[in-house]
Amino acid sequence: MSIHKEQIKSALSQVLHPTYEKDLISLNLIQDLIIQDKYVAFTLEMPKKDDSLAEHLKKECTTAIHKFVDKEAILDITVGINISRQRELEGDDPAANQPKQPESTPVLPGVKNVIAVASGKGGVGKSTVAANLAVALSQSGAKVGLLDTDIYGPSVPTMFNVTERPSITTKKKLVPIEKHGVHLVSMGFLVDTDQAMIWRGPMVTSAVKQFMQEVEWGELDYLILDLPPGTGDIQLTIVQTVPLTGAVIVSTPQTVALDDARKGVAMFSKVNVPVLGIVENMAYFVPDDAPEKKYYIFGKHGARKLAQKLEVPFLGEIPLREQIRETSDSGTPVVAADPTSPAAVGLIEIANRVRQAVDIQNQQGESSEKIEITIRP
Repeated sequence: MSIHKEQIKSALSQVLHPTYEKDLISLNLIQDLIIQDKYVAFTLEMPKKDDSLAEHLKKECTTAIHKFVDKEAILDITVGINISRQRELEGDDPAANQPKQPESTPVLPGVKNVIAVASGKGGVGKSTVAANLAVALSQSGAKVGLLDTDIYGPSVPTMFNVTERPSITTKKKLVPIEKHGVHLVSMGFLVDTDQAMIWRGPMVTSAVKQFMQEVEWGELDYLILDLPPGTGDIQLTIVQTVPLTGAVIVSTPQTVALDDARKGVAMFSKVNVPVLGIVENMAYFVPDDAPEKKYYIFGKHGARKLAQKLEVPFLGEIPLREQIRETSDSGTPVVAADPTSPAAVGLIEIANRVRQAVDIQNQQGESSEKIEITIRP
């Protein structure tokens, strides 16, 4: 006999949260409920990390479903963290009884420009480019933020050597951590290094929205978004949530990376986000003992040729240098560690071209508008 959602909800309404003394359904802590025959999966949404409480509630949920629904039910319970829940549950959300803001209210009122750094596939150095771009813009005198939207594989904590957790204001907003002149926010600041984020799509997109809306960003000239690779949920959530000034696509010269970079350009084009240009990373290898030589390990000028073919700007190329890897691993982006090195000079030139492209977009008034995406069956 098949299990129905109402049966599961009825059973979980018998499980009380020990802190708030209400059931999990009333508290709206059960999300993403999926049922197939006897398989039942859902997310137990916690307002903050509490492993012992999470395990207790998971056991109580399991017991309730086996007792009131089906003792043979197969359960898959995922624990997610939603920091906005704490305000709602404790009843101290100052906006709870206020009328909804009009749709035109800016999501990031103090941010002048939002730039997405994206790639079609992983492993092309997108986060390295995003980190150095943010630091280089900051070195030019701009106020810069960097939001690591890669929930599953955040890189910012390592690249900036940040181990502390961010503080929270009295209004329950996260305060970015500042390093090398850049205001930083990452899921990696909120979870243990060894903890895997086993979240379904809705939880991931919810977290990205929170990082945009529930962070005390203040006044910024640029907010750099380090996107995860691909063209999925997070990318669509971002273009639906906030107007983007433009996108920077990162690729290596090899064909397999270029194929995916082409898809990234196409995605931003479809959602009316201006592509500021393409960056070619790992363009060539230069030995330290023979700086006059260049070895095109992954192919020659692949991203440059793609930019020409797609009629988008080519922002520059970055060599494959051990120094870039070493500085990223040590937590100091190369433009901060050694700004006069060839690798840093190339990245600073790319940042200057990005800044120029943003100025042109602003003069032409071509930033994207927040859009609505409807998926039809």
